[in-house]
Amino acid sequence: MAVLAIYPGSFDPVTYGHLDIIERAQQIFDQLTVAVLVNVEKNALFSLEERMEMLRESTRQWSHVTIDSFHGLLVEYALRRNARVILRGIRAVSDYEYEFQMALMNRRLQPRIETVFMMPAEAYSFLSSRLVKEVCGLGGDVSEFVPPQVAERLKRKLS
Repeated sequence: MAVLAIYPGSFDPVTYGHLDIIERAQQIFDQLTVAVLVNVEKNALFSLEERMEMLRESTRQWSHVTIDSFHGLLVEYALRRNARVILRGIRAVSDYEYEFQMALMNRRLQPRIETVFMMPAEAYSFLSSRLVKEVCGLGGDVSEFVPPQVAERLKRKLS
């Protein structure tokens, strides 16, 4: 049976840290869906469509990676997609504490779906979308943190 993993997040914007996890995960799982969370309470810089487009541009080289969006409970979305795995990135101990609680809750809500944690490469362990937006907004160069097309979009949005 093919294993579908869901990698959820806001991806506002996608970074090389995200792409590092996607690249490694697509080698492990038969199918990987990168699922952009629709969260009206979060004030995203990029629209849902823009985030999905940036992800499609950044992942087109991997044939079994798809981009989708969801709202509501992640485990319900995973069930609808027949996914067996939720993939989460962990950068630091502070991430782990939150992600551990979420994984336990998801297991309680849907025991057949496993959560798998992956750490990004060490070079990206500090990287977050929030920091990238902050650096770019203050005029800094973010080209080593995001793909070129994302850096361009950030400059246009934040200038």
